[in-house]
Amino acid sequence: MHIRAATAADAPAVRDIYAPIVKSSAISFEVDVPSVSEMAARIVDRQPAYPWLVAEDGGSIIGYACAGRFAPRAAYGWSVETSIYVSEKARGRGAGKTLYTALFEILKLQGYKRAMAGITLPNAPSVSLHEGFGFSLVGVYRAVGWKLESWHDVGWWQKGLSAPTDAPQATVPFTELPEAAVHAALANTARR
Repeated sequence: MHIRAATAADAPAVRDIYAPIVKSSAISFEVDVPSVSEMAARIVDRQPAYPWLVAEDGGSIIGYACAGRFAPRAAYGWSVETSIYVSEKARGRGAGKTLYTALFEILKLQGYKRAMAGITLPNAPSVSLHEGFGFSLVGVYRAVGWKLESWHDVGWWQKGLSAPTDAPQATVPFTELPEAAVHAALANTARR
């Protein structure tokens, strides 16, 4: 398995992983499957500041993980929200763990302090993955989303990426990280 930064050219494969989740589950609260061009725009728009990674196996993309701003106000600037999706055929083979390990290593390099994850409940595999990475449940929004003819709760999990400091340094945009540091983080992920 190989982890790398996503490009706009990965949008068709990313969409193929995401589409069944949108269509037939409440894991995502989107109700319309984004077009390939919308997925490409999401990858390109997010990447100057935040990482969007894909996992390849045998030349096929089998999963992706990304981070984005947690909330718009300036004081939240050291916190991110993370997302991860693995194709149904690749689940249980370690792609999620490998992707998240790489994502968290890069987020630490960027100077982020906290990662948040919203999980539609119930979703035992996602809860297990996040808790396995040290996320802790911090709260549940009850009946907050209507999808597939039902109300759904969303749990929020939080993970410390590094210790908060009295006066944190500005975070480094993903595309401005030294290439060698990103390659080292991805290489370290592959060895774990």
